[in-house]
Amino acid sequence: METSELAKAIAIGLGSIGPGIGIGMIGAKAMEAIGRNPEASGKVFVPMLIASAFAEAIAIYALVIAFSIK
Repeated sequence: METSELAKAIAIGLGSIGPGIGIGMIGAKAMEAIGRNPEASGKVFVPMLIASAFAEAIAIYALVIAFSIK
């Protein structure tokens, strides 16, 4: 295994830990909010999707960095 392959693995591995935890927390808190107040599900759903998209974008940036390592 070359050092560049190891660098790519570390970059994508570390770059996906944060978004993975973040998306899990977003989903958990959204379900908790809907469980406490089911009428607010419409108000919670769209911000939850937007926050998940932003968290997923960070993982995509890590993937791009991993691909750019030579």
